[in-house]
Amino acid sequence: MAGDTGRRGDLDEQAVLLVAGLADVAVSTLGSAVGAVRGLLRRSDTAQLAADAERDLMARGRLALDRYAAVPPAHLEVLAQHVLARQAGDGA
Repeated sequence: MAGDTGRRGDLDEQAVLLVAGLADVAVSTLGSAVGAVRGLLRRSDTAQLAADAERDLMARGRLALDRYAAVPPAHLEVLAQHVLARQAGDGA
C-alpha cells in the first residue's frame, strides 16, 4: 500500500509539472509553438520528439514552479539578520 501512495504522489507531481510547463510555454512562446507544431506534423520521428517535449515541459514546469512558488524570506527574520550584522560590525 505504501508503494501505491508514493507512485500516486509521483504521478501527481508529474501532472503538476507538465501543466506548469505547458502554461509557461503558452505564455512565453505562443507564436513559435504554432510553428513548431506545424513542423512536428511533417516529421517522421514524432514519437521521439514527443518524448523529448515531455521531458522539456517537465523541466520548464519545475523551473516555473520554483520561480513562482518560492516563499520570500520572513520580513522580521531579514530585519533580525540586519541587526545582528550591524551589531557585529560595531563590535557590540
